[in-house]
Amino acid sequence: MHAVYRRNLINRSFYCLKTRIFSKRIMATSTEDGNGGTLEENFEQVVTMETVVAADNKGIDYNKLIRQFGCSALSQSHLDRIEKLTGKPPHHLLKRGVFFSHRDLDAMLDMYEKGQPFYLYTGRGPSSESMHLGHLIPFIFTKYLQEAFNVPLVIQLTDDEKFFLKKHLDIDETYRLAYENAKDIIALGFDPKKTFIFSDIDYIGSSSDFYRNILRIQRCITFNQVRATFGFVETDSIGKIAFPAVQAAPAFCNSFPETFGRRKDVPCLIPCAIDQDPYFRLTRDVAPRVGCHKPSLIFSTFFPALQGAKTKMSASDPNSSIFLTDTPNQIKKKINKYAFSGGRDTVEEHRELGGDLEVDIPYKYLTFFLEDDEKLAQIREDYSTGKMLSGEIKKELIQVLQPIVAAQQERRKHVTMDVVKEFMKPRKLEFPGLKEAK
Repeated sequence: MHAVYRRNLINRSFYCLKTRIFSKRIMATSTEDGNGGTLEENFEQVVTMETVVAADNKGIDYNKLIRQFGCSALSQSHLDRIEKLTGKPPHHLLKRGVFFSHRDLDAMLDMYEKGQPFYLYTGRGPSSESMHLGHLIPFIFTKYLQEAFNVPLVIQLTDDEKFFLKKHLDIDETYRLAYENAKDIIALGFDPKKTFIFSDIDYIGSSSDFYRNILRIQRCITFNQVRATFGFVETDSIGKIAFPAVQAAPAFCNSFPETFGRRKDVPCLIPCAIDQDPYFRLTRDVAPRVGCHKPSLIFSTFFPALQGAKTKMSASDPNSSIFLTDTPNQIKKKINKYAFSGGRDTVEEHRELGGDLEVDIPYKYLTFFLEDDEKLAQIREDYSTGKMLSGEIKKELIQVLQPIVAAQQERRKHVTMDVVKEFMKPRKLEFPGLKEAK
């Protein structure tokens, strides 16, 4: 065995044992494992920054993930408190458990209740011309938080990271894709007076304060820490290894002097998918050492692929995803052909046993995008008891998604490059309650 390969294999094996989260994509097959079962039955879920694979088509075991990552589950008391503080009902993505866990959300709500303002930070890694439905989830929820709490938002486009991770993309292409994805994000209706979107390639080159924070963070994090957290090995590029500091920097308000001036004490709330947690565990460790608040986080589940909840929707597989550029006919064809069904083998069996909601992708997608709670409850009842067939629930999903995607496309037509430049211009954002530090 080649010496470098052997060392890398040992490093990755150590990482797996230490964190119980695999760092390489391992796909189970239905072959015997020698222990009386199959590999698929004994396969352990994989959740890393590059790979998400569940043990079966029921999807990721999020209770297990909470225990592994050491975060906390969201409860009804959190939803009640958000409603009390904002005067707005909880978003359906909260009520249905799509956003399901957090770090230090209670501390953030305590500060807000005392009149301490905060800001929001989320991001997007631009690797495809168009975003897909799964990419929309954190932005839909972030928009709700921005409006409910009346706070500003920064959105990081990690075109540098995608250059390191996606070897088929050159740096000019990831930079171009960042601007294309910015149009999709803007089309959701974010308030330009309260929202700053930035490309890392642009902003690191123009903001000395942002780069200074990156340097401070890099000095605080050792290679052993990032290797233990992400499973980096000797053959990984130094850009990939150094990137966690770039993703950490927007969580500190003094990275944005145009908005926060000289202040270092404005806290940050980060809505994101749970696979981003390793980045922000490091960020929270570093925060006291650079004199800033630890960011709070609120995590979402993954948006499953059309073929089943064993993996998340991926921009690299067009048949696993519904893109924001898809036509109504393409949406219909993809759902009818690829959406994994919890329906039974025959109509008679389905009428008797009902559909399996735990694996049915059309039902899972409806929980994300059908806002009408009563209608969703009726679909759940009808499908699980066999009254509704799999073709009928697919039809319901098609009728929900087609107008959502069409409306997004119509709004995007009006997002000109001048509009993008306005969102991406470093400037003072509207920030009720913020006072300049002396």
